[in-house]
Amino acid sequence: MAVLELAYSELGQPDAAPLIILHGFFASSRNWKFIAEKLAGSHRVFVLDLRNHGASPHHALMDYPVMAEDVRQFMMRRGLTRASLLGHSMGGKIAMWLALNYPNMVNKLIIADIAPVTYSHRFDETLSALKMLPLSSISNRKQAEEKLADAIPELSYRQFLLQNLMLRDGCYQWRVDLDIFERSAPTIAAFPDVGGRTPYRGLSLFIAGAESNFVKAETVLPLFPNAQLKALAGAGHWLHVQQPESFLAAVLDFLGA
Repeated sequence: MAVLELAYSELGQPDAAPLIILHGFFASSRNWKFIAEKLAGSHRVFVLDLRNHGASPHHALMDYPVMAEDVRQFMMRRGLTRASLLGHSMGGKIAMWLALNYPNMVNKLIIADIAPVTYSHRFDETLSALKMLPLSSISNRKQAEEKLADAIPELSYRQFLLQNLMLRDGCYQWRVDLDIFERSAPTIAAFPDVGGRTPYRGLSLFIAGAESNFVKAETVLPLFPNAQLKALAGAGHWLHVQQPESFLAAVLDFLGA
């Protein structure tokens, strides 16, 4: 298993209880800057760039066991024998897999709008649109956004995806490897076979957007029987962006309990 050393940001006091934040597919640590800064008031916060994202190294293998091992090794290198985990979407699945396989390393588990199941959601159209973007003829980000409008109508989603577009030596290029993302997308939408693994009985909170249908009690409780489930009004899958204050309140209340 090829473990990678992940890029990260660290906030808060070094003697505070550790909390690791794991972002979703196509995202990076910087998408969690606002939330991390707020949580750093009470915790030592590590915001990771997961493999093939942000400033972390690229590798052809991107599945949940290897990504969870990246996080486990990150903890071990920093002497973190135990930490709380906060994961959104793909990052939530990584956190769940880590908790199921190494429960003693997890203090409290917070999962944002995802469950330990395989979803039918596909990224084909999104990835096709990104790969067809004529980077050599684009002179600014606004042009890129306009060229993606037909294939990706939702403005906020286009802007989120275009955070992966960077200017280097006067030319735009993707920070992420779209070919790796395309090959890995079915694995990211899935969840590994749990086999005969023991359910995680630690303290866990599953926060769902009330306008999302990704989280259901019957898909969570068999593997996380002590989980609390909470729905945030006025939020969909991007609940930490759409309702940041409500999201923060729920996380802080759970961590402080």
